[in-house]
Amino acid sequence: QVQLVESGGGLVQPGGSLRLSCAASRNIFSFNAMGWYRQATGKERELVAAITTDGSTNYADSVKGRFTISRDNAKNTVYLQMNTLKPEDTGVYYCSADDVLRGKPYAYWGQGTQVTVSS
Repeated sequence: QVQLVESGGGLVQPGGSLRLSCAASRNIFSFNAMGWYRQATGKERELVAAITTDGSTNYADSVKGRFTISRDNAKNTVYLQMNTLKPEDTGVYYCSADDVLRGKPYAYWGQGTQVTVSS
């Protein structure tokens, strides 16, 4: 069973920065891609950023230029550097890992970490 453990969330003022970490219990190159999603209260979960095994990245339009996804292969960890945070970035941030299980796409999820942007 794969485990994804997020950390780094918290309360930050608008304009501030946070770095989220997602530690995987398995070699991150064994996944097709890893990503960060967020879910605000009363809203659907949305993709924030993703990174594939070849290093290609993808970002939601709302975070382009402010957030950066990266990875440390030796630590099996994926990061999300969040700069110039806005109140609308508030939500629970989840790490995900895309895999194939019994021939079908399967996504693993972490437990989530709360990010609150408020003055």
